[in-house]
Order: sequence, then C-alpha cells, then structure tokens
Amino acid sequence: MASCPSREPSAVLSVRDLHVYYGASHALQGVDLTLASGVHAVVGRNGMGKTTLCNAIMGLVPARSGSIRIDGEEVSGRRPHQIAKMGVGYTPQGRRLWPSLTVDDHLRMVAVPNGSWSVERIYETFPRLAERRNNGGGQLSGGEQQMLAISRALLQDPHLLLLDEPTEGLAPVIVGQVEELLHRLSDSGDVAILLVEQNIGVATSVADDVAIMVNGRITTVMDAAELGADRQLQQQLLGVGRIDPEAEARATRRRPSRTPAAEPAPEPAAPQAQPAPRRMGYVPPTRWSLARWEEGAGEALPEPTMQESRPAAPREVEPLFRESLDDHAIVAGTFDTKKTELMFLADRLRARGVKVRTVDLSTSGKPSSANVPPHHVAAWHPRGASAVFTDDRGRAVAAMAQAFERWAEAHPGIRGMISAAGSGGTALVTPAMRKLAVGVPKVMISTVASGNVGAYVGPSDIMMMYSVTDVQGVNRISRRILGNGADALAGMLTAPHTEEPEGKPAIGLTMFGVTTPAVQQLTRALEGDYECLVFHATGTGGESMEKLAESGMLSGAIDLTTTEVCDLLMGGVFPATEDRFDAFARHPLPYVGSVGALDMVNFGPRNTVPQHYAHRTFVEHNPQVTLMRTTPEENDRMGRWIGEKLNAMTGPVRFLLPEGGVSSLDAPGQPFESAEARTALFSALESTVRETPNRRLIRHPANINDPAFTNAVLDAFRAIMPTPGRTAHAAH
Repeated sequence: MASCPSREPSAVLSVRDLHVYYGASHALQGVDLTLASGVHAVVGRNGMGKTTLCNAIMGLVPARSGSIRIDGEEVSGRRPHQIAKMGVGYTPQGRRLWPSLTVDDHLRMVAVPNGSWSVERIYETFPRLAERRNNGGGQLSGGEQQMLAISRALLQDPHLLLLDEPTEGLAPVIVGQVEELLHRLSDSGDVAILLVEQNIGVATSVADDVAIMVNGRITTVMDAAELGADRQLQQQLLGVGRIDPEAEARATRRRPSRTPAAEPAPEPAAPQAQPAPRRMGYVPPTRWSLARWEEGAGEALPEPTMQESRPAAPREVEPLFRESLDDHAIVAGTFDTKKTELMFLADRLRARGVKVRTVDLSTSGKPSSANVPPHHVAAWHPRGASAVFTDDRGRAVAAMAQAFERWAEAHPGIRGMISAAGSGGTALVTPAMRKLAVGVPKVMISTVASGNVGAYVGPSDIMMMYSVTDVQGVNRISRRILGNGADALAGMLTAPHTEEPEGKPAIGLTMFGVTTPAVQQLTRALEGDYECLVFHATGTGGESMEKLAESGMLSGAIDLTTTEVCDLLMGGVFPATEDRFDAFARHPLPYVGSVGALDMVNFGPRNTVPQHYAHRTFVEHNPQVTLMRTTPEENDRMGRWIGEKLNAMTGPVRFLLPEGGVSSLDAPGQPFESAEARTALFSALESTVRETPNRRLIRHPANINDPAFTNAVLDAFRAIMPTPGRTAHAAH
C-alpha cells in the first residue's frame, strides 16, 4: 500500500517535502509520498510535475530540498547509475531506445545474471518481441518499443519500478497486455511499482492507491477502486477547468483517511464566500482560442450543465469545411506526434497535382495547424467533443475514432484518404476509411501491415502498406515508403478512367462449399440479365456484400448462405458481425434470403475445437477445417436472431426454408441430416418474423441444392426485383 505522508520504516520509497526547480520555475512544491508495496499510481494532467517526480527519484534532476529514501537510505544527491544499482528500474516517457541495436542486443546488454527476469522470460511474456528479436530499435512500432523499454527495466531485477506513461501511444490490445503484466508483477510481491499514467482506466485497475498531482503538489490520495468507480469524482479532481473547492472538500471527506491515528484529521474549514468565478467553457487549444477568449472577456459564464458543456452540434461545425473538402484527398492522423510524416505525404500529393486537406486526429489538446483541427472532428461524436477530450487517453482515442468515422461518412465528396501510423493510429484512422465507398482510394501506411490486417481492412478495399521502419521521422527508408504510398494514391486519383457504359444491374449472392450447386444454378439462370457478384460466406463475405449494398453498388441480393451467424453465436472461426443483415434494413433493396449452411459451425484443425464441444458430431472438411453440427437448441436461437433482423427490413423480403435440408451435408443419408434441428430453426423463424405482404417466409419441400428449390428462389426474386433496366426504386 502507499500513503502520504506516513513514515513506515519498511517503505520501499519515501519522499518527504520534495522541492525541485527548473531555473525560477517551481516544478515540485513539497511532494510527500510513501510506497511500501504493491502499485501506487500518480495521475494528473500534462505539466503537473509527474515526470519531474520520476526524474528526481532517479537523480536525473537535482532536488533543491527535501528527502528521497529508498529502503530507508537517503538517495538525494546520488548519481542515476548509483540509484539504479540499489534495485530501481525506470521506464522513462519516450522509450529512449538505440535505433541501431536489435531487440536482443537491448535485452542481453542489461540482463542481470541469475535474476528472476531472464531474456527468455521476457520473450515468453512478450511474444511479439521474440518475433522481432533481430530488428533494430528504430524498426519497431511504438507499441513494440514500449514493450522493449519495460522489458529492459525488468531485466535489471528491480524491487522498485518507476513507470512513466507505460501505455502512451499503444493500441488497446497492447494496453491490455501491459495492464495484465502490471497485475502479475503486483501479485508476485517481488516489486513495488510507482506508476505515472494518464489512462485512468489502467491506473485505477492496477493500483492500490492513486495520488492526484496538481501544479507540482499531491493534493489527494485515495483508494483506486473508489476513484475508478466514480466518474463524477474523476471530473471534479481531474477534469478540465477550475476545481470547485467545495467539491474537493467533499472528495477529501469521503476518501479513506491517510492520517495516523494519533493525529486525527482536522475538520475541513467552512468555505469562504467568494465572488462568482469567471469561468470559461472548455475550448480545445487552437489558433482561434485567444480570439474566443477575448470575445467572451468580461462574461461570467454560468456553471456548465451536461448539456451546456457540449460543443457545437456537427451541423454547426461542418459547413466550415464541407465545401472545401469536395474533390480533395484527405491526409489524416495524429499531427501532434506524426506531423513530419503526414506533411510529407501532403506535400508529395500536392506535387503530383492532387488537391489535399489535412485532418488532425490528436487528442492531446495541443494547437493544430491542420486544415481540419481536432475539435472540429471531435464535435461529430454522438456526445460531442467533451467525450473525446478527456484525461483517459484510451477512451479519448476510441472516441476520436468514432467521431472521425462519422465525420468521414458525412463528407461524400472525399476523393481519397491516406495516413501513416503505428498500431494505435492505424486503429484510429481505418474505421473512417471503411466508411468510404468501395472504389474510393484508401492507403494506410502502417507498422502492422505485415501481420493479420483483417481487423483493420474488414470488408473494405483499403490498401495496407508496411512501413518497414517505425513511423517516426523521415529518413532514407521512410522517405521511400511514404513517397510510394503517396504516389500510389496519386496514381489512383489522377489516372484516366474510362467510364463504363450502363451495364446490367449487379446483385449479390452468398455461397459456401455446401451450397455451391444452388448458387451455380442461380448464376446460370440470372447472368443474362444481371451481373452476379458471389461472396464466400467466411465472415467477411457477408460484410463485403453488405458494404456494396450500402455503397449503392447492388440492385438486390440473394443471401442464400447465412452460415456466418452460426460462427457468430457459437464461437466459430468465420463469424459475422453483430450488424449482419442491417445494411438491408438501412437500404431497402429487394432481398431474398435462406438458411444455407446453418447446420454447421466452422473450426480449424480438429484439435482446436473447444473442449466443451467434444461430444458433438463433426465432419473434417479438410485438415484445416472442422465442421460441427448445430443442435436443435442452437437452431432455435439462430432462428430468433435472424427473424428479428428480417423484421427490421422495410424493403421487399422473401425468406425461403428448404425442408429437405439446409446444405449438402443436411441431405438424407448425410452426416448432418437432422429433421429435428430444421424443425427448431423453421419454427423459431415462423414465430419471430412478422409477415406482411412485403415480408414473407416461404417453405419448400426440397433440399437447398435441388433444382426445384433453385426455381423457387428465382420465382421469389423475380417477383420483387424490378425488371432489368429499371431502378430498384421503380419496383416500389
């Protein structure tokens, strides 16, 4: 546990009345802090003195007065290497790695012989570092660099570990790994941790106690769980603007006392009457902030309410940039950390004759010179910019991604988009790229592009380019890679395109191996009148079809194979997303669907099937794909789930139920044949779907692959589909 200012002789770290100056600037003003064991977090906004506290403990900046004791021994005035030898590990903000040394070089250079942390244990803890062991420090992504910096500190076998912003700049999945590591370190009891962190979620999850630092002082120490559970208290103690003294007094009364029993805490003094404060509503720092302040000079603004504190609605912000964005390429990213690289892209595109606008997605609140500054994007968040500009970095980045996604969707005139980033920035930009229509050029230059990029690309046509080196400055390698990316986008935008003549209307069809005969019959029957686009139902197949529907590139759909629902609900490897079918609710195209391959859940090799399914019926489709038969109970669940989705569709809908089997494996004599499962599925659909003249369920006695069933699908499709050559809207 940690406290302030107790004097336990067993304390690993004890700081008393610490004062540190930078010239005439008083950075630390009488800091008191005690850490005996576990994890103690120090939180606060930028510029409050948190990093200075770490540097003072490590001897990197001198203390003007006060005491710093480690294991009861005074260390003020000692050199940093002497303090490190006392068992103190330090991961500074900014990582500070050697670009030319490999990951393995970094680790083996600092490893302590026979220490509890070995290089091999580091590789087990961070498998990504094991994969990159021969890469230089300058070739790692930001997340990988942070892993390496933490690992370097652990290899010194410390019993006191100082971590300054360890999750800064990391993707959410890496933040989770770091958080889990901190939990394990804390539980082991081998090391006490002083954690400086702006991510309130991580700080309150990992730490026992949280100290709040304001203007060089620790003003509050309280139980981490209490702070983590009370959003209002977080706003009072950490939010932007002036802290209400009465609110601070209330928070002080409610937190556990840190005062020794022999010295009872004094009653808080009655608040003195003060004139109404001159309060400024939050305006993120921009080049216009000064003008906005001067415009409000002399006003005594009222205390903001939840509604009043929101920024202007998107409809009030958007016209500032709507006209100038049409027919432009967008260079988007976090200009507070990647400005050099992003401006390189913008300049390269302009040199190729492309009209460019820059969009800043930073959440740091720093001034921005981009054409579209951060607060204009943030205003598109459903809860306004206040949901983006918070002290919790993880939530801020997630909120900005959501705001940018909505911003991009609202600007249909965008001709293309490009960005360059690490894992966090890639996750920030690509959701908006996916909102752009198929065919609009999208280039993402990223440190993660050499791995599995499915989560970033999704059903869209994003071009992912591996950055080779980290996106951190422009050098001989990154200059070539960034230039190639910009030239690729310019080529897509400026190359002459021959307009295709008005052709046959396009329709989407979904297929799986066990419904292939049915789809082949359908395409042969329809290809004279329609351009048949077939999508393989392996998770992204259904998403891709619906993406085209939302982009206005389909006239209708024959969604024969809805098997991705099985994997979504039962944990298979080809799952749909929760919004499967929703595109047809938002865009009422003629829709014919069926229950193709709802008899199976897809897994990898047989030994990868979860143990709780061991008693089920399986078919090994090939060495890499194992199929599991769905039960009547699961079919009932799927029928109700799909039925509710069909109810949301307002366009013409026909949904066919093949009584002779939903796939080639559900035919008579085949391993998945089950009349009981089909009955459960069809009954659930019939009890859920609200039938109307426009929305109908149709039973048919044949198997889904029989020609008779194909003919029934064709009849249903032609009954609701406009005659080729007319628009879909004309059918209504």
